[in-house]
Amino acid sequence: MGAHQYHQPLHPHSHKPSSSKNPGCFLSKAVCAWLACGFLSLALLHLLCCSPAGNQRPAFSPLLSYINNTYSFVSSVPGAGGAKSCNYSEGQWVWAPGHARRYNGSQCDVKESHDCIRNGRPDTGYLDWRWQPAGGPSSCPLPAFDAGAFLSAVRGKHVAFIGDSMARNQAQSLVCLLSAAFPSRLLRRDEEKKHTFWRYAFPARDVTVSFYWTPFLVRATGKAEDESVPYSHVHLDQPGDRWAADAGTIDVAVLAAGHWLLNGAIYYSGGEVVGAHNAPAGLNYTGVGYARPLRMVYRKAVERLSSSESDGRPRTLVLATFSPAHFDGSPIDSPTACTRMEPYREGEKEVAWICKEVRDIVYDEAEAARARGASATRVEVLDVTKLATMRPDGHPGVYMNRDPFKHGVPDKIYSDCLHFCLPGPVDTFNEILLQILRKRR
Repeated sequence: MGAHQYHQPLHPHSHKPSSSKNPGCFLSKAVCAWLACGFLSLALLHLLCCSPAGNQRPAFSPLLSYINNTYSFVSSVPGAGGAKSCNYSEGQWVWAPGHARRYNGSQCDVKESHDCIRNGRPDTGYLDWRWQPAGGPSSCPLPAFDAGAFLSAVRGKHVAFIGDSMARNQAQSLVCLLSAAFPSRLLRRDEEKKHTFWRYAFPARDVTVSFYWTPFLVRATGKAEDESVPYSHVHLDQPGDRWAADAGTIDVAVLAAGHWLLNGAIYYSGGEVVGAHNAPAGLNYTGVGYARPLRMVYRKAVERLSSSESDGRPRTLVLATFSPAHFDGSPIDSPTACTRMEPYREGEKEVAWICKEVRDIVYDEAEAARARGASATRVEVLDVTKLATMRPDGHPGVYMNRDPFKHGVPDKIYSDCLHFCLPGPVDTFNEILLQILRKRR
């Protein structure tokens, strides 16, 4: 595929339209049906063959949106194999040409290091796969993302992504997916560090989407604010300042943390040091590991968001599981890191034990939150660990930088083997999020 085609999204929906009732006419029902099908086929053929490429998608969008909405609704009915019965955490990636070619990352203002096509990544095969949950498409379908369905599901609400850079990766994916179909505008952004906080509005459904950079979920200083500082100071008993101040306005919160807690920090509670994990040599603090702090930060975040329900409106809290990196032993500055060009096949790659442990902690905290929470707060888990584990091909790699080989192949060049290209596999996180939000309480 030539470079000029990279920003030509293919429409992902391919479901056949369902039959409709016979419209009033003076011919027999059978003849009317055949004539209607014939005229519709000719009209569609004319649009495909004779209209400019840029006009084809807008022309088909209303029909495709209706088909996808109908299909998605039926699939989510209990017993129909949809959101009530599907386990989206298990499955495999299947070849689906064009499935993830939905938007231009440059046009929706993604972080430059995630805009792989703009940065010159020559292969786009990573956009030709879709996640098929276990059970197969007939019993467990996962429809392609539908922007209209998502905005309808959160009409009038504030959707907030709170957490680390993977939370940002998913948040930017959502804004791009929505902006490709509906007008949007940037309401607010931290201009000094524009990737630490921003908020977009989608006036068509009175929806706002925000991202709050809070890598530990709770208040943290040091490295969490300045990469040049050797370690972070994390206050386990204090939720992140910025998002906590807005907690009363948040209707749907997606929480994602893990990577920074694995890396380590010095932890505090009540202003006193309670221990550290992977702290620099020479600091004589009690080791607390990462599991206990991880439990505590999720619990504190859920507690703060749940305490905001005094206004009586229901809230949905979605706890995202761990999305692993794919350096697989290669140094971060190796030009050959994460160069695989296809997903892992089923059985080819196991989920690492540490990823399983972090995922289990998220499930435990979600269950504990349900047990102690009020009925107005709904707590769900967005389990992306396996589907992310199987996508080593979807990262920017060296294409986190623009034209990295313009002057030859350097001995050392940084690679991003953690975040996903936009568009890319992370869009699937939002396909599953949509099904979670549409599921009956």
